[in-house]
Amino acid sequence: MTTHGSQPPGGGEPEQNLEYRIAHLQDRLASGELGELGVRVEARGRTVLLTGTVPSAPCRDEIVRTVQEELDGVPVHSDLVVTETSSPDHAEELA
Repeated sequence: MTTHGSQPPGGGEPEQNLEYRIAHLQDRLASGELGELGVRVEARGRTVLLTGTVPSAPCRDEIVRTVQEELDGVPVHSDLVVTETSSPDHAEELA
C-alpha cells in the first residue's frame, strides 16, 4: 500500500515529492548536454537507484553529479555500466 504525501517514518520528505523530483531529473537528463535516455532513475524506499549503460566514465561521473545535485539530501546508489569503445593499442595478429 502506497500512501502518497505522507511522511516516511523518522521524518524526511513525502514519497510523492521524491517521485516528482525523479520525473524532473529524468527530463533534465534527457534534454541536457548528455541526452542520456538509457539511464533509469528509480525510487527504492528513501533512496534512489541509477541503472543503465553510458558511453564513458566521464559521462557516468557527470550523470551521478547531476543526480546528486538534483536530488540533494536523498541517498543515491549508482549501478551504471560504462561501455567505452576505444581503439586497440596494438594490431591484431591473425594466424
